[in-house]
Amino acid sequence: MTVGALITGCRLATMVEGGEPYGAIDDGALLIDAGRIVWAGRRADLPSHDAAETHRLDGRWVTPGLIDCHTHLVFGGDRSGEFEQRLGGATYEEIARAGGGIVSSVAATRAASEDDLYASALVRLAGLTATGVTTVEIKSGYGLDHDSELKMLRVARRIGREAGVRVRTSYLGLHAVPPEHQADRARYVDKAVDEILPAAHAEGLVDAVDAYCEPIAFSTGEVARLFDKARALGLPVKLHADQLSDGGGAALAAKYGALSADHIEHTGEAGVHAMGQAGVVAVLLPGAFLMLRETTPPPVDLLRRHGVAMAVATDCNPGTSPLASMTAALNLACVQFRLTPEEALAGATRIAARALGLSGETGTLQPGKAADLAVWDIERPAELCYWLGKPLLHARYVAGVRDR
Repeated sequence: MTVGALITGCRLATMVEGGEPYGAIDDGALLIDAGRIVWAGRRADLPSHDAAETHRLDGRWVTPGLIDCHTHLVFGGDRSGEFEQRLGGATYEEIARAGGGIVSSVAATRAASEDDLYASALVRLAGLTATGVTTVEIKSGYGLDHDSELKMLRVARRIGREAGVRVRTSYLGLHAVPPEHQADRARYVDKAVDEILPAAHAEGLVDAVDAYCEPIAFSTGEVARLFDKARALGLPVKLHADQLSDGGGAALAAKYGALSADHIEHTGEAGVHAMGQAGVVAVLLPGAFLMLRETTPPPVDLLRRHGVAMAVATDCNPGTSPLASMTAALNLACVQFRLTPEEALAGATRIAARALGLSGETGTLQPGKAADLAVWDIERPAELCYWLGKPLLHARYVAGVRDR
C-alpha cells in the first residue's frame, strides 16, 4: 500500500479495550494516510508499504491524543479574587448567592470582543496541548444572553478551525440566571430554551446541549424543558449533575440518554444504577474537587460496580477549576479519586471520546480512526499519571500532521 507516513521505533499504548494493559504493543508501528490511521500493530507484522515519510521515535511511547471532554475554555476576565475569598473561608454557594461565581464572569465575557475571547482562550489552550490534548470540548454559559452565547460558540468554532485542535461545542445556556433576570427566571429559561438554543443550532454552532442542575442553578424540571428542545433539534445532551447535592441530576441524565453526567460527587446508588443502565459516561473533574476543597469524592466504587465508564477532564474554568494541564488532571484523578493509572488514561482517551460522541473518530490507535497522536518521553504509561508538572510530551499529531 502507498501511505503518507510510517511511524516506527515506538511503543504503542493503543488504549484498545481487552488484552494487554493499556492495549500495549512493545515494538510497534503505525501507517498513516490522509489524516487517518490505516494500520497499527507490531513492527514485525508491518504490511508491505510505500511511505512518503518515515518518523522514527527512538523507543518513545505513543498514545491516542488526549481528549479534554469538559472545559469552559472561552471566557472573559478571571476570578482570582474569589480564590482568595474561599481561602478565607467563604463557600462556593455563599460566593454565588452574593453575586459572585458564574455571574461575575458574565460581565467580563459580555464586554469582550470575539478577538479578545479567542486570544485569551489560546493561552489556556496552550497548557492543554502542551500536555498532549488533541481534542477539546468547549462550553458556552458565560454569556447568558442571545448575542453573548452565540459569540462564545463562534469563538469555540474558530479555535477548532485555526488552533490545531479538534473542538466539540456545548451550549450551556442554563448555567446561571443572569443578573437582569433574577426577578423573572422563568422568562430567562424561556429565552434560553426557545430563542437562544434554536438560533445557535441554526448557525451550526452546537454539537451538544448542557445544563447545570443544582439548587443554586436550575431544577430538574427546567433542565428537562431544555433537554426536550435539544431532543426536538436532534442534539445530544450532557449534564453538570449532583456536584453539591444529590438532586436527581444523574437520574435525569440517564432518562434522556445523555452522553455524560459530569461531577456527580453526590450521586447515590440509584442514580449510578440508572447511568449504568442507560450507558451514560461519568465525567470526573478532580480540579474542581481540589479547588473547592470538597470532601465527598465521586462514588467510584459504585461506578465500577454498575459498569459506568469513567472519563477524566480538567473542567478548565475561571472560578472553580483554573486547571490547564491534562496530565495534572490525570494525577489528581488517581490521587484524589483512587483511579488506577490505566483507568485514568482510558478516561482521557477512549472513554472521553465516548463522552463526546466521538468513539468512531478518535480515542484509540486503530485503523480508521483519526491520526491524533501524542508522543511521550516516558518509560511506561503510568508516568502520565505519576509526574505532576514535569514536561513529558515530545510531539503531537493532529489528523496526521505533527505540530512540534
